[in-house]
Amino acid sequence: MTAFDPAGARVATALERRYRRLLLAYPRAYRRAHGEELLDVLLEEAAPGRRLPVAREAWGLLTGGVRSRIAHQTTGSPWEDGLHLGITAVAAANLAALLPYAGELPVWTLLSALALLAILRGWLRTALPLVLVTGVKAVGIASGWGFLDLTLVPIDPNPLGNRALFQDSDPLLVASGYAVVLAGLVVLASLRRPVRARSWWWWAAVVPAAWAGPAWMPGGTEYPMSLSRLAVEAGALGLGLMACYWARDHRWALASGVYLVTFCGDLAWHAEWLTSQHLAYAGVLVLLALSAAFAPLRQGRHCLD
Repeated sequence: MTAFDPAGARVATALERRYRRLLLAYPRAYRRAHGEELLDVLLEEAAPGRRLPVAREAWGLLTGGVRSRIAHQTTGSPWEDGLHLGITAVAAANLAALLPYAGELPVWTLLSALALLAILRGWLRTALPLVLVTGVKAVGIASGWGFLDLTLVPIDPNPLGNRALFQDSDPLLVASGYAVVLAGLVVLASLRRPVRARSWWWWAAVVPAAWAGPAWMPGGTEYPMSLSRLAVEAGALGLGLMACYWARDHRWALASGVYLVTFCGDLAWHAEWLTSQHLAYAGVLVLLALSAAFAPLRQGRHCLD
């Protein structure tokens, strides 16, 4: 039931406010076109005095919103969009690697953040020099070579980290992460076609990916991996699998593959220190990526006469 003030304007009830929050799951363009109409239907069908949406209605709105957002992303070239999404994920991981050392490397962390911003907004030619100069500096630190400014190593972390920068890494391994992003940017920029601007939610993934805790590996592990990083990676690839399944589109599978190139390279370099937990987690990520590749091939339901 809808309430009105003496002037005839609708008064937002607690139920309406909660419905509006649920409708935020839908893309902005959809809400502008159909939001008020859908809200009117929901309010008209609601029982008098109800303050909370029915659980089935709430779930339906949330899943419908996610499906609508996924469908909204399936425009344009799947491989170009998938490549851009993949290098966005790797660029976010590169920034996460530097974030615990922002106090000691403020300029370089800022340049890495600006590189991610440029990639998110689709400013490919702006992102290229930013990724290049940050990558050269990162490789220089990993190899003990000074670049542009004097940097004393080891570089100790802030509370986000628990080990010195690149303590258990290698210059070639560090270079590979930036090389993947640079190669993707060169390919996309050479096409001279605009790419989609990405969600601001990518920034929310950077901090938990950078955090060294809570600990997941046993104490004394030579190659530790934090539970927060694992949750971000598994969550991102899980969302990619869901998107591939619902949209029957391979762009998220390609993005997962691009990210796994750097992840598997990291594991291969640390092969002698891998434990059963490392291998189990790698298996989870590979399984998610492979499932995403096959999910668009699923057969639809057929109606029988």
